[in-house]
Amino acid sequence: MTYDAIVIGSGISGGWAAKELTEKGLKVLLLERGRNIQHVTDYTTASKRIWEFPHRGRLTNAMKANHPVQKRDYPYSEFNPDFWVDDLECPYTEVKRFDWYRGFHVGGKSLMWGRQSYRWSDFDFEANAKDGYGVDWPIRYADLAPWYDYVEAFAGISGSLEGMPQLPDGQFLPPMEMNCVEKDVAARIKTSYEDRRRMIIGRVANLTQPHNGRGNCQYRNLCSRGCPFGAYFSTQSSTLPAAVKTGNLTLRPFSLVNQILYDKNKKRARGVLVIDAETMETREYEAKVIFLCASTLASTFLLLNSIDAGALPDGLGNSSGQLGHNLMDHHFRCGAWGKAEGYEDQYYYGRRPNGVYIPRFRNLFGDTRNYLRGFGYQGAAGREGWQREIAEMQIGGALKDALSEPGQWTMGLGGFGEMLPYAENKVYLDKSKKDKWGQHVLAIDCELKENEHKMREDMKNDAAEMLEAAGIKAVQTYDSGSFPGMAIHEMGTARMGHDPKTSVLNRWNQMHDVPNVFVTDGSCMTSAACQNPSLTYMAITARAAHFAVEELKKGNL
Repeated sequence: MTYDAIVIGSGISGGWAAKELTEKGLKVLLLERGRNIQHVTDYTTASKRIWEFPHRGRLTNAMKANHPVQKRDYPYSEFNPDFWVDDLECPYTEVKRFDWYRGFHVGGKSLMWGRQSYRWSDFDFEANAKDGYGVDWPIRYADLAPWYDYVEAFAGISGSLEGMPQLPDGQFLPPMEMNCVEKDVAARIKTSYEDRRRMIIGRVANLTQPHNGRGNCQYRNLCSRGCPFGAYFSTQSSTLPAAVKTGNLTLRPFSLVNQILYDKNKKRARGVLVIDAETMETREYEAKVIFLCASTLASTFLLLNSIDAGALPDGLGNSSGQLGHNLMDHHFRCGAWGKAEGYEDQYYYGRRPNGVYIPRFRNLFGDTRNYLRGFGYQGAAGREGWQREIAEMQIGGALKDALSEPGQWTMGLGGFGEMLPYAENKVYLDKSKKDKWGQHVLAIDCELKENEHKMREDMKNDAAEMLEAAGIKAVQTYDSGSFPGMAIHEMGTARMGHDPKTSVLNRWNQMHDVPNVFVTDGSCMTSAACQNPSLTYMAITARAAHFAVEELKKGNL
């Protein structure tokens, strides 16, 4: 029942913590609140054709009834229903609408993530200090650059070298290829804006060649079901096998961590209290160091729930009062699209699980707007399929002929915008409601504000302007609305910072108040940037694990 280290959560951050700590010789207990999913054998829908699903991927009324939150957007479907939580078993309180997408299983959302993998730059790490929102990051790009190198080399990120200061290059496998329309649009954007704006192929955690014993991507675009080829980075394909290989790992699924146990005399965490998710029995495990990697809101819930009337009245590590505050997500679902003419004799091969990316260009290099920070774009070009004809209600030979040929080429760009770290965007314990396991639930009070709404106008209009400059016809803008949580990039609530009076964690992701507890998932983030954050979680976790082991050797923990 005693280990050198306990890692709570087995997703992207937890998998990296387990790998790094075991490879450095520590005996590690990896706790996951949900079931185990074995690599390959438990990806039960990975190779099914759409006609093999009884409802062709659509949700049944029973599925909708048990998943009132998960059903709100595309991730939850008949293709991978077991990867998402039953909302009725684990409710939460929405003071304002917040779409909380969760998966309780070994691997967490590393099995379902979008895999876009971008480094942050000093424009991102310096933003808070320059414009006064939030607190200053206690690290800069130079602190994280070698760890970006380290995790990219292991995980396998495909991408192109571009030399852009706002989007640093990395250790890339060969990039995926743009299709014919994307290549032409990229060239025209580069020319039209004198290279101030640039469209590149997405940097993605899908292998374009065999790597570290894993197979390369087969261009099936079925990643969210689990990949039997190990072609994208996940805990199951990558970090967990590495940790198991050391002989130093104990994996315990169905282990819901209810509290981190605190020794007020030593001012250290001594272990964790675990509820068996199946039997409801409780037990304690002890360790010298704890890595909290349960995902942003789950980690903060656990810290808030770790209460001792005498020593921890407001939760573990909360002397600053910042625990639960500064919740962020990206806002998206707005941009533009149009038709690409003159490519009717061209097509593409396979189903590329990746798109194009336009890095941030607003509020950089002398550009100033009526809002702070900025946004990037993700998008793609493609040809319409047979579905385009269904609404026409045709019959006979004309319909058959139409369905035998691809349709119109289209090109779209969707913005991903940064959300500022507002102190009033927060979470806290709702003691009027409990989940299946008898725990109080989390209340979430978070919204987009004026800065984000101003930014969304540019996210639409800039997309349309670039598409028109690139020769796309009949361009239309759209804004489908975005609520926090929808992007599944929740960040903040246990932020890093220089000062223990205004932050929860130091520059090593170590709790100011409880130095043998490290938090390295999205809750540690001090700002949100506009890039997908998972690669930064990986680098931060590897860096923190290295520091923790060195501190253990020195006897400081």
